[in-house]
Amino acid sequence: MLQLTQAKPLPVFFEQATRFLFFTGKGGVGKTSLACSTAVALADSGKSVLLVSTDPASNLDEVLDTQLSSRPTSVKGTGEKLKALNIDPETAARDYRERIVGPIRGVLPEATVQNIEEQLSGACTTEIASFNEFSSLLGKPESVAGYDHVILDTAPTGHTLRLLALPAAWSNFIADNKTGSTCLGPLSGLSDQRDTYEQALSVLQDSAQTTLVLVARADTPSLNEAERARADLFDLGIQNQALVLNAVFRAADSFDPLSQAFEAKAQAALQSIPVALSALPLFESPFRVSGLTGIDRLRSLYSESDDDFSSAPKTTTALAKHPPLTELVDELARSERGVIMTMGKGGVGKTTLAKRIALELAQRGKRTLLTTTDPANHVSDLAADADLPLTVSSIDPKEVTRKHVENVLATTGQGLDASARALLEEELRSPCTEEIAVFTAFAHEVAKGEEQFVVLDTAPTGHTLLLLDATEAYHREVLKNAAALPEAVQRLLPRLRDPNYTKTLIVTLPEATPVHEAAHLQEDLRRAGIEPHAWILNQCIDSSDTDDPRLLAKATHEKNYIQEVAQNFASRYALSPWTANS
Repeated sequence: MLQLTQAKPLPVFFEQATRFLFFTGKGGVGKTSLACSTAVALADSGKSVLLVSTDPASNLDEVLDTQLSSRPTSVKGTGEKLKALNIDPETAARDYRERIVGPIRGVLPEATVQNIEEQLSGACTTEIASFNEFSSLLGKPESVAGYDHVILDTAPTGHTLRLLALPAAWSNFIADNKTGSTCLGPLSGLSDQRDTYEQALSVLQDSAQTTLVLVARADTPSLNEAERARADLFDLGIQNQALVLNAVFRAADSFDPLSQAFEAKAQAALQSIPVALSALPLFESPFRVSGLTGIDRLRSLYSESDDDFSSAPKTTTALAKHPPLTELVDELARSERGVIMTMGKGGVGKTTLAKRIALELAQRGKRTLLTTTDPANHVSDLAADADLPLTVSSIDPKEVTRKHVENVLATTGQGLDASARALLEEELRSPCTEEIAVFTAFAHEVAKGEEQFVVLDTAPTGHTLLLLDATEAYHREVLKNAAALPEAVQRLLPRLRDPNYTKTLIVTLPEATPVHEAAHLQEDLRRAGIEPHAWILNQCIDSSDTDDPRLLAKATHEKNYIQEVAQNFASRYALSPWTANS
């Protein structure tokens, strides 16, 4: 059992900062706020700092109140000591394609150039291009020369684990590749990057240079995910690790039921914390009523100044005037089949809501499959009633990749001569194979909506957007090679775009950053031809149920964002209140 009294305050962590700091953890635990606050604190102490987001759905701009790009930009209010950038996947991929295609344009036949451009148009290229940008920060000393500290704000854990594992994966792939062929096309010259990958891995494994900061809330899902990241990255040789418990809440009133439930939930989670995780150096940051946006608010985290919550009123209107989630489920249950996707920023409660919606559909007698595309999924713990028409599954990347490789070798590989089969097997060992396998499995899960309800719990936004980008890219291939592909793959994009077949639910919290990120997600979906069906505002504090001044202040703060969603963004919406199980 872990005691909060063991935790040290954040300023102690600041004093021990190594040159490279990686902030990672489950979506929504506060990685970006902590990374930004640490960067500002180091800059205020006179250090030169570069802050980088590797998240495809980065919100550094909003948190820092500075318009950023893919190049270092001075953050206003920090005296030029702090610069920041976003590794933009689309920009990185475009630059990457141009570096390869530019020298051969006008030299090789146009048809050959077009063929190479098409090979470089998929999500695999996007990921590798982003990865190359990331690797250069670690593997090319000149790229970060002049900075005392480089802080990386990473995407939620599943995406980050893949990112940090890639230096070893690509180094091994290149070392074992005997023909020079890769999934990126014959002219990509991936082996040129080998030294950079090896140097990046060396920096990651050097405890004197790099600290992995596992960020978690005092709740079981985020602690379990932190443990998964700890173990996987320790095995990769990244052994200098620390745990930061973010937003620790302490009840002001020992008789207030809601605030007591808040604190009790945290204590229960800490009692069952994994042993290895509890042995890491532990730091704590306090609960905040509102999000940390803007330099002054970011400074408050390290200065330990408190929010002003003394004047928040208790109201009697509560949340009852807004449509509840059950009303939305009633409306969904008027059909007999189709796909329901929960989407949104990490940590907003997509998985919990997907479970609840699936369970309620089954309780209404609807045959329902609950499944997930999240590499860090938590749907398998749903205790389904055997009498309900509910089944649960998940897309396991390792397992679907194994099956995909077996299928390709049994079909495409059948009849090949020895050298051609060896080439095919080499291609299938590429890290890109997993992406294709997961995409194909996703298409098959969506196809099951023809016969029943399929409730899809998707990965956090950035990862899901890459999946949808993959859908666009693969759909272009489908149009050219329809006869060779399964029907589920051929019909995936039309199904996702059909509002009568797929109903997308955008899940968010009633706070500034989650709401604004959800609005960006809605724009991205519309550009992909997918119109969201409804928004769900999750974990809302009901001010009529508490006298705790912090929770009353938070409820007052949330009303602004509930109103913003209802008036500006959602054609229909529902509210789900905070409970000890949400």
